[in-house]
Amino acid sequence: MTEDDFDVQYVERDDRSARVLIRGLTPAFANGIRRAMIADVPTFSIDTVRFVENSSVMFDEMIGLRLGLVPLTTPLDDFEIGDEVTLALDVEGPATAYSGDIECADPLVEVADDNIPIIELKEGQRLEFEADAVLDTGKEHAKHQGGVSVGYRHLQRVTVEGDLGEFDDDEPRILRGVIETPDGDIELTDEFDNDLSERFPGKEVSVEDVPGAFVFHIETDGSFDVEELLLRAIDSIEERADELQTKVAV
Repeated sequence: MTEDDFDVQYVERDDRSARVLIRGLTPAFANGIRRAMIADVPTFSIDTVRFVENSSVMFDEMIGLRLGLVPLTTPLDDFEIGDEVTLALDVEGPATAYSGDIECADPLVEVADDNIPIIELKEGQRLEFEADAVLDTGKEHAKHQGGVSVGYRHLQRVTVEGDLGEFDDDEPRILRGVIETPDGDIELTDEFDNDLSERFPGKEVSVEDVPGAFVFHIETDGSFDVEELLLRAIDSIEERADELQTKVAV
């Protein structure tokens, strides 16, 4: 199976989330892409924290756990797995320490969200630390999962069978996700409140899965955009396939 066998269409898209229709997949390959987006694409995450001062009401370990969940931008072309960058924070109360207060020694890496609260500091309290963020994959630790929500389902094709009978009730028929209409168009079901009776009033319709067509719903934590996550995941599958082929051929 080659890239030419696939047909990719973005149904809905912004920097951090998208619904992507891919045709030409087997169920196993679709699940492989999902798993690769979760486990194989590396991100930076804070791994080690050195506290200079922590006079807040929260233990060092608890703040460290929070810091590990702060997403960091990850320019993958400039780093390799295992690389580290140094970050620092110094906030004195009364104030709330936010993720945006974290400064990074490398200009290529920064926090992906500025408004994540870390700790509220009262008068006389201070939080100062240095930290090391390491580039690693989700298979090593969940905090490195750039794909925070990744799922897929079959594309479903809706066919109009005819008009409802004179005495048939046009009852709600709830269907969620993405459909292919009788005209071959791709539509989001939330555009008509997920109710086929609203989209095709007075019609009798049937619904079936489209073979080999899957709609992926992808959300990232801001480490990179959706397109890079998807492409990197597919690259990782290709690399593993090439490695297996090489070993089998020996």
